[in-house]
Amino acid sequence: MMSFMMAFSLAGIMLCIGMLLRAKVHIFQNMLVPASVIGGIVGVILMNFVTGTGIDIGTDQAMYTDIVNHLFTISFISISLTGTPKSENDGAKSVLKGALGMGLVWCLLYALTPIIATAIIAAFGKNVNMDSVYGMLIQFAFCQGPGQSAAYGAIFEQYGWNNASTVAIAFSSIGFIVAFLAGIPAAKLGIRRGTAKNCGKLDTAILKGYYIKSEQNEYMVKDTTCNSNVETLAFHFALIGVCYVLAVGIARVLSHVPGFLGSSMSNMMFMNGMYAAYIVKWLMKKLHLDFLQENTLQSKITGWTADYLVVCAFMAVSLTVIRDWLPLMLVVSLVVTIVTFLVCFYFGQRFGGSNDFERTLGLYGTCTGTVPSGIALVRIVDPNFHTATGVELGACNLVMLASTPVYIIILALAAGSMEIIPALIGLAGCVILYLAALKVLKLWGPKTYSWK
Repeated sequence: MMSFMMAFSLAGIMLCIGMLLRAKVHIFQNMLVPASVIGGIVGVILMNFVTGTGIDIGTDQAMYTDIVNHLFTISFISISLTGTPKSENDGAKSVLKGALGMGLVWCLLYALTPIIATAIIAAFGKNVNMDSVYGMLIQFAFCQGPGQSAAYGAIFEQYGWNNASTVAIAFSSIGFIVAFLAGIPAAKLGIRRGTAKNCGKLDTAILKGYYIKSEQNEYMVKDTTCNSNVETLAFHFALIGVCYVLAVGIARVLSHVPGFLGSSMSNMMFMNGMYAAYIVKWLMKKLHLDFLQENTLQSKITGWTADYLVVCAFMAVSLTVIRDWLPLMLVVSLVVTIVTFLVCFYFGQRFGGSNDFERTLGLYGTCTGTVPSGIALVRIVDPNFHTATGVELGACNLVMLASTPVYIIILALAAGSMEIIPALIGLAGCVILYLAALKVLKLWGPKTYSWK
């Protein structure tokens, strides 16, 4: 328990350091790097320093890996408990088009990047005793972020692939960095060349990452319970606890499914948490208790998990464990970054909408970090959200379900139920299907904007 508290407290200190550096260092302001990423980078340096020197700080990287796994489940529960506001009908066809386009390109990269990573590791991994199967972790990191990296990495470890969680989380940490490293210059280039038509000047508050007293608006979250009985925040965390216990029960039921699917599905606690949250939400509605749940507060809980999730993911990376593999992992990350950039910017120009440039940036950020990374890039060129790109990024999560065959193939490979060559062929087949879908749905057309 002390190890957990020390780990959580240190993560909080890193977030504070990240806020301070964002407020004071101009390069971080210009790059709009979130405090969680800055703090995470400081944290990974700290953790590897104390590990290398043998200093006992009361916790270690293994604890951070556990925290990432649990926080990711909690974040999925919180997201699923949050109600979805009904969108306006105006422009619904355009929103659908953007969501389909970005979602299918995301699926395309989800299937393509593990092929590339596996091929590179197969060619050079023997020199450092790195099996090519570890290349199958790259898409969980770049396309999905630290939470799913840790989750799928843990599943790989249960199938005997040692240090898979560390490898996956390291890939995801690199992904967060390149999301802004390449995305910010691209956004600024678009502004200079007039491609971004809705950009405005980012104010000081956004650049520094905080509001001074005169800029702070009074903002209250509605109380749904009497504080003399139970605090509203405590009640919402209690709901998450109910969902978590139910998720454990769902996992035990799924463990009885035969073959690798049973063991894999039972270990996908983030998915089980989502199922549990939908069940609880449905029951509350049926029992007319849904008025007790406050969406704004629930979304802030989700934001809280996201910030800690990122900083803890960085601090979970043990450079000692992957020291021999790190140069090759950096090469893999560089190649995957270039491919991701080219694919996003090629298809982003061809979806067929007035906001294709904003879609391109959002897609790239999402395919290297998370959806919030994509929204952060969109905000640079569309600070007041005049376009529906943010809504489209949220809606494209449903389209991402089309990636199910990809992770089934990869889990079958990790479990030993499929050989590497059939797995690569299966992934290549998925790539072809996603390309065909883009063409059939008329999402792969002529350019709608140019860099010239």
